[in-house]
Amino acid sequence: MNITAADVNKLRKQTGAGMMDCKKALQEAEGDFEKAVEVLRLKGQKVAAKRSDREAGEGAILSGVNAAGDFGVLLALNCETDFVAKNEGFVATAQTLLDLAINEGITSKEDLLAKTYPGASITVADKIIEETGKIGERLDIGTFETVSAPCVVSYIHPGNRLATLVGFSGAMPEAAGRDVAMQAAAMAPVALDESTIPQDLIEKELQIGKDLAIQEGKPAEMADKIAQGRLKKWFKEATLVNQDYIKDNKQSVAAFINASAAGVSATAFSRAALD
Repeated sequence: MNITAADVNKLRKQTGAGMMDCKKALQEAEGDFEKAVEVLRLKGQKVAAKRSDREAGEGAILSGVNAAGDFGVLLALNCETDFVAKNEGFVATAQTLLDLAINEGITSKEDLLAKTYPGASITVADKIIEETGKIGERLDIGTFETVSAPCVVSYIHPGNRLATLVGFSGAMPEAAGRDVAMQAAAMAPVALDESTIPQDLIEKELQIGKDLAIQEGKPAEMADKIAQGRLKKWFKEATLVNQDYIKDNKQSVAAFINASAAGVSATAFSRAALD
């Protein structure tokens, strides 16, 4: 069968795959465009398998909130190189996935992967495989987190390498809510408050504080008390609501929130960043 340059170009525009890949796919599919698309997808599966052990340490991290303002999604679409991460098409794919998750209220990565990709007849999981074949790098959805609350605010740091979500117990002024989301981005808290810190992490900090006290020559019988004091200081530094508010360190984040909207408190947050 004669495969024309026009046929190859048509398939290239339809799929985004390279010219030679499109020509080979059409030859293998004997000119059938639908079969050729499937051949290219199968090529993508092979590429994905060959690159399954490659680290996808770059990507785009995005966050957003639904129209009602009570549900937010934070999503990372990862790839291997910064070059791909900055590609407009790659970021657009990440945005499409984020919008899909927000609009349909998806709360798990597994449910998102099983959804039909907008404008296509394939699942999100298959779309990622297809994009892997086009780009030639391992792609995957890394972080996928959601926050539900009466008011949810999102923040994306310029460059799409850092994003946050913060949930509040009631309505927050837009600027104040964004400031808290930016606080979570800038200060990287490990938890919302003391009650949400994993016990093993608390025990680790206590042990560190005790060991430091002993190394400093403090009596062993005082080490536990000193460690408890250091733990309280760590709580203030490591928990979002107890941190000093970065725009006014004379008040905590919790105090800033209450001053901005009386009776309102932060109820949850999510943060993701590329190292």
